[in-house]
Formats: sequence, C-alpha cells, structure tokens
Amino acid sequence: MNWLEEYNTKELYIRHAIDPHPDDKYFLMHVHERYEIYYFLSGDAEYLVEGSRYPLKPGSLLIMRPAESHKAKIKNNKSYERFAINFSLPAVECIDPKHQLLAPFDNRPLGRGNLYTEAEFEGISVKRMFEKMCSQQQDTGKQELKILTYLFPLLDMINEAYQARGAAEYQPPQSISEQIVTYVNLHLFEELSIPLLAEHFFLSTSQFGRIFKQATGAAPWEYITIKRLTAAKEKIRSGSTVQNACTGCGFGDYSTFYRAYVKQFGCAPKEDA
Repeated sequence: MNWLEEYNTKELYIRHAIDPHPDDKYFLMHVHERYEIYYFLSGDAEYLVEGSRYPLKPGSLLIMRPAESHKAKIKNNKSYERFAINFSLPAVECIDPKHQLLAPFDNRPLGRGNLYTEAEFEGISVKRMFEKMCSQQQDTGKQELKILTYLFPLLDMINEAYQARGAAEYQPPQSISEQIVTYVNLHLFEELSIPLLAEHFFLSTSQFGRIFKQATGAAPWEYITIKRLTAAKEKIRSGSTVQNACTGCGFGDYSTFYRAYVKQFGCAPKEDA
C-alpha cells in the first residue's frame, strides 16, 4: 500500500491511499472508535457493511459510525485508490453540540443507507474537498484547520442528502445474511454460540459460517469478539470498571477477555481507564 497523504491525531485521521496490486486477503473486517467517511476513486471492489453489500464505482461515498463493521472486498488486482477520514465525536461537538450533522451516521439501522452517490451532492466535487483536506501543510495547526474547514461542509452535504432520501433506504434487512447480522447485533452481549445461532436460522453450522463470512468478511466468532471488545473499550473509557465492562459485554471469563483485549488493542484494559 502506498500512502499518498496521511494526517493522524487523537481526533482526526485522514489518508489518501493506493494499492497498485491489491489482494483481498489483506483487507480484513474491522471497526473503528471514530466516525468514518470513505470515498472511492478507482479499482474493482465492493464494500461490506454489517451484512449489506455495496457495489463501488468512482465517486461512491460511504459513511460508518463507531463500531459499525466494514470491509473492502477486492474483486481483482486492479489498482485500488481511495480517500478516508475518521473523526471523533469531540471533533464536531464544538460546532455541532446537538449532533445534528451526525444524524446520517447515527439515526439508521446498522448497515443500512451507508452508500451515497455523486448525484446526491448536486455537482459539488467531493473529490476536490478530500484533496483540499489532504493537502500537506508544514504547520500541524494549519493542517487541522484545513481539514475542519472542509469536513463540516462535507458533513452538511451528507446530512442534506440524508434528509432528502425516502424511508426505503432504511427498511429492515431482507436477505438472510442481513437478518443474521442484525440478529447477532441485537443479542451481542447475551450468551451466544454458533450452533444455537445456526439452529435459529434453520442452517447447519457450516452454512451459517459461510453465509456470515460472505456478508461481513469475518468468521462469526471473530466478528462477535471484535464487536464486544470495542463496546467494552467504550464502556471503560466512559468510566465503567474493567470487570463490569467485561461481564456487561458478554465475556464470562475475565482471563479470556483480558487476552483478547490485549491482542486487539495492544494494551491492557486498565490502561484505557
């Protein structure tokens, strides 16, 4: 992967990246603690978000909220180029304390209505806005100011497109894969097992695992673990005790939780307190 431009702070992370010969095995399902806006420039790929599959073409824009799983699905090794920005809640609260600009991210079911097209932005060049945000500045303060100068108009554009949409974009999931992912998220912190989940959907465990991985890009238990760990981290950062975060997010055994947490985040749970 070649990073053409990159800027990273606690509140903002923006990058312009290109993979001349992408390989799908290196593009894993993941979740973020921050909001994300992704803009597709070129390649042959689609995007998986919580069981929904979105075809990509130049100019496709996707939005993901914190803990919403996603993955680029590379279809061939044609050069893959994109912009993406991740931003924290505090980064926008100074201007938007009521979180009105975050409605498109927060006020919809997981994996529904993530994709926006150029036609929804009335001829405004989203690509140009990302280019401006990514333009290198010698002074970090100026770089952050430049990013915020274009981030808020971009959020406003997305919000206007969201408000203009009909309810059909946000209907309950229809396909079996979307139903499975929705069900898992609704019961994420309860006692789960792959055999019981498969039985609930009248599938064999192998069928369930295959459908789930095709939908999300991750095996069922990998997905469940990552989502639980992300929720636990947020609880800890919000003041919960480590033990309460462990049990409250579906982990019955602390040692299992601890090892998984360190593996996922590179630090012990108490270090996030």
